[in-house]
Amino acid sequence: MPTENRYDAVLIGGGVMSATLAAIVGELEPDWSVLVLERLDTLGAESSDPWNNAGTGHSALCELNYTPQKADGSVDIAKAVAINESFQVSRQFWAHLVETGALADPGAFIRSVPHMSFVRGADVDFLRARYEALSAHPLFADMQWTDDRAVVGEWAPLLLEGRAPGERIAATRSEAGTDVNFGALTRELLAGAAARGVEVRTGHTVTDLARRGSGWALTVRSDAAGTEEVVTPFVFVGGGGGALHLLQRSGVPEGRGFGGFPVSGQWLRCTNPDVVARHAAKVYGQAEVGAPPMSVPHLDTRVVDGQRALMFGPYAGFSPKFLKTGKLTDLPRSVRADNLLPMLAVARDNVPLTTYLVKQVLQSPAQRLEALRVFYPDAREEDWELLTAGQRVQVIKKGPRGGVLQFGTELVHAADGSIAALLGASPGASTAVDVMLKLLRQCFPAHQEAWRPRLVDMVPSYGRALSEDADLLAKASARTRDALHLTA
Repeated sequence: MPTENRYDAVLIGGGVMSATLAAIVGELEPDWSVLVLERLDTLGAESSDPWNNAGTGHSALCELNYTPQKADGSVDIAKAVAINESFQVSRQFWAHLVETGALADPGAFIRSVPHMSFVRGADVDFLRARYEALSAHPLFADMQWTDDRAVVGEWAPLLLEGRAPGERIAATRSEAGTDVNFGALTRELLAGAAARGVEVRTGHTVTDLARRGSGWALTVRSDAAGTEEVVTPFVFVGGGGGALHLLQRSGVPEGRGFGGFPVSGQWLRCTNPDVVARHAAKVYGQAEVGAPPMSVPHLDTRVVDGQRALMFGPYAGFSPKFLKTGKLTDLPRSVRADNLLPMLAVARDNVPLTTYLVKQVLQSPAQRLEALRVFYPDAREEDWELLTAGQRVQVIKKGPRGGVLQFGTELVHAADGSIAALLGASPGASTAVDVMLKLLRQCFPAHQEAWRPRLVDMVPSYGRALSEDADLLAKASARTRDALHLTA
């Protein structure tokens, strides 16, 4: 086997997850040989692409599905706190890379955009309870609340234009919100990693992987080089929806029983400068009954390559593909003897979700416009174009009733730490740094003591909760704000 086909680590997928791991490993072990393999000709072109996701820096400032209401009317903020803490870790690492010159221009991938929650009718009481629970927490101390229509109109004029005067509404707002171009971030991270010696190959597809001693042998196909073999002691499978197939092919027992439920989506995009100029926020509302959490409607300011636009959605749908550029056979190919029962159980227990997806697929342009007008009553159809979003594959795994459909991300790794795979979707990209640090703890426990000083240098809150240390929170917030050129 040629020496150049042996690497200390191979990362499959050229999205934000592999890019983040490559950047972290490059900081911790600059002498390691690392290979990143992307099957497309462009990096960050699947779920990380800015038009394939909402670009929300997920920090639970506006996402109502992260703060469920309990039977007694109180609001559970535990998940919101955990997600916000995770995003703070990402901000700290990105700030470190900017300060050291590994990321040149933070404005190319992150900008301050206020995050708002907007509700109507009976949901006003829920939003008030949510605000009271969150604003008492240090991570959400800057959150504002109003049920004054004039204030809502100042925060986001489009929400008031054309709205019936008697409608009961309320909103919360946080200046700490951000809009993130994860495609641009991915490419900058991988460019920086490549400058430090990481090998990045596009147009290379991993078709198989098998045990080779204590490590792995990967079969890699490309148009330029044909088929070749790559050997490594560690593999990260971070290829979005495509990760499930490779995890299954690895044969590790930890991957058994997992299945995937693909959900497609669409957005409405507006580039009319007169409309775009009157909205500067990411505004999240309540999901429909039966809708998956990833389908919470929101009207967003987006900044892509310096150009402002508005996006509304997502409108959910169904496709058996596991990637936007995947195949119609992706879902049936993923069905195995070990995951058949969990997948059937999920189908049995999620009839409302299936019904919702069917309704979404059959929506007419008029029905999509009606959904937009809940947020922007004066919206005109001619100002908006329909885009296809990235494909999301939600995790199915064994559960008490045979199987459970899990929204969010799932990190799966072999007991010996030689392979890890990331399954699932939102808020994955925003929490990428925290997730990859968790991966390193699980897969490289023997390195943790030696790595810790460097990790703390990169992420000062490493191993600690910002919400439990007011001084550390203040320092981290100020540092990341200044380094990333944010307003809060």
